[in-house]
Amino acid sequence: MTSVKTKSNIFSVLGTRHLTNSTYIVRIERNGMEFEAGQYISLGLPGTTDKREYSIYSGMHEDYLEVLVKEIDDGVVSKQLKLLQPGAKTAMDGPFGFFTLETEQRSGGRLVFIASGTGIAPFHSFIKSYPSLDYRLIHGVKYGDEAYESQNYDPARYMLCSSRDSRGNYRGRVSGYLGENPPDPDADYYLCGNSNMIHDVYDILKENGVDGGRIHAEVYF
Repeated sequence: MTSVKTKSNIFSVLGTRHLTNSTYIVRIERNGMEFEAGQYISLGLPGTTDKREYSIYSGMHEDYLEVLVKEIDDGVVSKQLKLLQPGAKTAMDGPFGFFTLETEQRSGGRLVFIASGTGIAPFHSFIKSYPSLDYRLIHGVKYGDEAYESQNYDPARYMLCSSRDSRGNYRGRVSGYLGENPPDPDADYYLCGNSNMIHDVYDILKENGVDGGRIHAEVYF
């Protein structure tokens, strides 16, 4: 009788880098796992029932997986992951999700990525995976030091909107920036982050003639 080998969902941590006091990136071994940029995984510690969903931050062609995590005051998993040292084990399921780019969007379509906070993660994966994208990235944060690894983006394509200090390119919310800089109705828009931002931006896009079929959203909370 031939036995069937099942793929383990236990992966080793390769390292962690801290971007702010509460935000960090965990790098995990990939073990050949296939995914499309924009998908997410469910991550936690082995032997526990607590898992949280995180968009994959790394590109499709890298030999590791990364997730961008914001530590939550009453969160369990975000606090646990922050303490993991290289060699520690994680339990991972996935990938899941359909917040991905179609072939025609990857090969020349005008794209506008709009994120709040750690909602920038799938866009980082898009840009790493498809270096020739014609994109514009608008990132809304509270403070300028939350421009997570903005050096990875073309400065001419990146707009940081900081609502509580003046360290961004624009002082204010993403919705304010779009109100002063009307969106292109012929571009495709991808929105990722908190629900308030997404609802506000969706309304602005529609008011400026963007067809609903060109608007794609991934709500974090």
